[in-house]
Amino acid sequence: MTQSQTPDEPRVAVVTGAGQGLGKAIAASLQDSGHRVALVDLDADAAKAAAHELDPSEQATMAVSADVGDREAFAHALDEVGARWRRVDVLVNNAAASVMRSFWAIEPEEWDHVLGVNLRSVFLGCQLAGPLMREGGWGRIINLSSIAGQQGGAVMGAHYAASKAGILVLTKIVAQELAGSGVTVNALAPAAIDSPLLQGLGDDAIESLADKIPVGRVGRPEEVGALAAFLASEDAGYITGATLDINGGLHMR
Repeated sequence: MTQSQTPDEPRVAVVTGAGQGLGKAIAASLQDSGHRVALVDLDADAAKAAAHELDPSEQATMAVSADVGDREAFAHALDEVGARWRRVDVLVNNAAASVMRSFWAIEPEEWDHVLGVNLRSVFLGCQLAGPLMREGGWGRIINLSSIAGQQGGAVMGAHYAASKAGILVLTKIVAQELAGSGVTVNALAPAAIDSPLLQGLGDDAIESLADKIPVGRVGRPEEVGALAAFLASEDAGYITGATLDINGGLHMR
């Protein structure tokens, strides 16, 4: 795909894992800020439903089904977006697998699966979209990490925490590679965001967690979406290689 752009066209954003939760909220914030948004998800029905919900006319959204841990599938997804909108300006690597498991109970196959979805997909997305953005002279890559990647995450599992820590380092490496080309690469590190994953813990666990957060509550998906939309904007052009915390003060540095 060759980037093609005219000054008056809206920018194009691709969000992986956008069928629900944080990905869907990020897609909504990007659309609200004027982007055309491709919602990529392994679950084709979820992607279609989310894209239609955000824009019933489907002029500013499109749904793409893809396993972003597979290079050929990820490349095909970007080609689908390019075939319709001729370029990719923003990539949000959000797709993730979360498995609550004791370190001692993790099987090698499960380790490989979680690392494949969470870290390999970020590697592939950066490697595929980065050159397109560099060619166009402008781009934003936003990688979703987690507080688990900063502190270790016993609740979500060692494989989840390790993958999210890897994203932090990979973000810096790719940011260095693309610095000076108009392309920024940053990471977001949320914690305790109201989502299907958090809701699965139950009300008592969520209340107990909220009591430990300095601001006294869990985060809203829309707050993560707003931060992603800022990083995708013109105003964020001087921020690259950074990890932005959004955790209610649970991890301060």
